[in-house]
Amino acid sequence: MKVIGLTGGIASGKSTISMLLKNRGAVIIDADKIAREIMTPGKPVWHAVIEHFGREILLDGQNIDRKKLGRIVFSDPKLLETLNHITHPAIVQEIKERLDYYRHQNEKVVVVDAALLLETGLDSLVDEVWVVAVDEKNQLKRLMDREKGMGLEEARDRIRVQMPLDKKIKMADKIIDNSGSIEETERQIDELWREIG
Repeated sequence: MKVIGLTGGIASGKSTISMLLKNRGAVIIDADKIAREIMTPGKPVWHAVIEHFGREILLDGQNIDRKKLGRIVFSDPKLLETLNHITHPAIVQEIKERLDYYRHQNEKVVVVDAALLLETGLDSLVDEVWVVAVDEKNQLKRLMDREKGMGLEEARDRIRVQMPLDKKIKMADKIIDNSGSIEETERQIDELWREIG
């Protein structure tokens, strides 16, 4: 089984790349989806987050308002570190379990889609690191388009708290330039997919 770690900055287009790889037969393990699952009401991580950040981050008395929590933690590096300390071990554990499961299923290609792949040490579980690269202008525009009501400064703050793209690129086995058209991105994916064999 070939395990690819897919990463890149926020709003770089990792979800699009994941979809293109899935369409070609890869199994996707989405760290962001896992993060949502472990924070569902009643789960241990949900309790720990509420205990630390208070019930005012709840939407309807149950579900965590991820946007509100995001605004809190992205404005304070210490709080972001606290949240990561609560959530990352559970996310990493779930990814390991899914990798074991797919290994037993004899899957050919599994992609671990994780924004913090390198920061959390998840790259030690993969055979290759693929970094999705996009210029900052495009990244800011996509982020503000995606997160309605987010201003330029807040968008810049979100980008700044992540590992700089040039550092990620230095740690990459393959780089996907996602600054151009979808057709240009597809061509790169086709080429990388052929290399996997």
